[in-house]
Amino acid sequence: MYYVYIIMERTTVVLPPRLKDLAQARAHSAGISFGEFVRRAIERAIADGPPRRRSRRDPLLDDDAVFDGKVPKDLSIRHDDYLYGDL
Repeated sequence: MYYVYIIMERTTVVLPPRLKDLAQARAHSAGISFGEFVRRAIERAIADGPPRRRSRRDPLLDDDAVFDGKVPKDLSIRHDDYLYGDL
């Protein structure tokens, strides 16, 4: 016979009241404790992989197919023309 011990570590998390209330309600409706709900949510977030980093570049202005690397001076006025062609 084998015994497996899982050592848990207590952690304090500060939540806005509305978020905590919604999470507690969801945990209750799932028939699990609030702590188990939080553990599962963290597991899902980790399983999804690292968050995507936002590019610091502007994807519209960096689109060489649209601007060929040059930003037109009348972009703010004719942005639809540049994006979609003459409408």
